[in-house]
Amino acid sequence: MRTTGSREVYRNPWIRVREDTVERADGSSGVYGVVEKPHFALVLPAERNGFWLVEQFRHPLGRRAWEFPQGTWSQGVDGTAEELARVELAEETGLRAGTLTHLGHLDLAPGLSTQEFDVWLATDLTPGSTAREATEADMVSAFVPERELRAMIRAGRFTDGPSLAAFALLLLDRT
Repeated sequence: MRTTGSREVYRNPWIRVREDTVERADGSSGVYGVVEKPHFALVLPAERNGFWLVEQFRHPLGRRAWEFPQGTWSQGVDGTAEELARVELAEETGLRAGTLTHLGHLDLAPGLSTQEFDVWLATDLTPGSTAREATEADMVSAFVPERELRAMIRAGRFTDGPSLAAFALLLLDRT
């Protein structure tokens, strides 16, 4: 497939949407809408046979949602994927990881978006203060035993796709 044209459709500080005109291998043409977002880190803070989760209101869903801590760099800030994981963990939960293990790198939604993410297992945790952004003011964190997390998943109360993919990477890492 070959891109023959591209135009920006929308932009704000967190997202850019473009429309690409393409020519497929068979010669036919088409259009793709592409959402550009920065890569993010997702952290599984684990201790005592369970995990620290965060819950916050997710505007596109119109409801609160449980997930593992995750996020991108603030605009104008940059660093390594590991640094981002440490920042997000501390910012959202107040926890600091003595050990951070990289579990994998995944694409969020390759048919729609350029966004990718790194998954980290955080252990040897020590508590500290949070530094949540204004958009995270309603965020809460809670420790959930793994058996309870599994029950939440089965009951449809833990539905964040990246968090579920990260948990799958952890399960694969254990074998």
